[in-house]
Amino acid sequence: MSETDLPDATGRAPSIRDVARLAGVSYQTVSRVINNSPQLRPETAARVRSAIAELKFVPNQAARALATSRSRLIGVLGPRTTTHGTATMVQAIESAARAAGYRLTLTNLATSAPEDVRASIDHLMQQSVEGLIAVAPQTRVVPILDELRLPVPVQIVASTGTSTSHNDQAAGARAAVRHLIEIGHTRILHIAGPRDWVEADHRMRGYLAEMDANDLAPRPPVLGDWTAQFGFEAGLELLRTEDATAVFAGNDHMALGFMHAVRAIGRSVPEDISVVGFDDVPESAHLWPPLTTVRQDFAGIGARAVREVLAALGEPADAGASVEPDHLRLIVRSSTAPPSR
Repeated sequence: MSETDLPDATGRAPSIRDVARLAGVSYQTVSRVINNSPQLRPETAARVRSAIAELKFVPNQAARALATSRSRLIGVLGPRTTTHGTATMVQAIESAARAAGYRLTLTNLATSAPEDVRASIDHLMQQSVEGLIAVAPQTRVVPILDELRLPVPVQIVASTGTSTSHNDQAAGARAAVRHLIEIGHTRILHIAGPRDWVEADHRMRGYLAEMDANDLAPRPPVLGDWTAQFGFEAGLELLRTEDATAVFAGNDHMALGFMHAVRAIGRSVPEDISVVGFDDVPESAHLWPPLTTVRQDFAGIGARAVREVLAALGEPADAGASVEPDHLRLIVRSSTAPPSR
């Protein structure tokens, strides 16, 4: 191969024909390699991939979409508020999609108003997505998706229903409350997440169900916004007006803020009040005291959503993630103890 066969030195990006010349094949053969066609001799495919690497050739995704009539694009409908869990799930979705040769296009909801939900879904569909994943949706998202009957596979993450990737949020909440009851607590408060979040509703239902199953009177749940600041402010008010010996917070960040409020008024966890969170964010094990919480495998949930979309698209069974996410697990640390006398 002579130097004249290589791309020129004008600074232009190498093309598929440059790769074909360097590999000594037709540009159609290069296209087949890029699209992972099985109808090629291994030595030919290896020569083409070597040329791609040498030239640092990046396939034009738009051109590929035109040639194959496929976008290989998965739409992700994100929530209005990003949490550790949703961010981790989106990262896992992107990683699993990329491993299977797909790309993501993401849009976050401006509000949970029906017109904004429909506009966000329409924005994704206009990009010719082949599948759609709704991450941690607000309660209004699910019926709108059902109503629209989209012509692509849909996965609703962290919810319940017929086409979803989820963990049983209510069961996780019940495990948290049951732990407090088993060590002797009967006056248990719940700081819940936002009213329009599916997970918040299911966790609140779990709290109410476990209290009822043990013939205990639940306190009216306090509706929060997932933030540590809300947990702190709610804690200052609740500790002034309530005589509870334990708190189940709807996520770890609100639990963190509540623990700050306990210290701010000169009391301590768990000597004066026990605290349980939900999610097991990375910082939870390093709080003081380390936080008892419910762990869920956000990355596994996101990867499974991609795998189920790919399965609906007829991709091979090994496309995307192959590992099932862990079930919810209660992680007992030092923020809970029997109530003091």
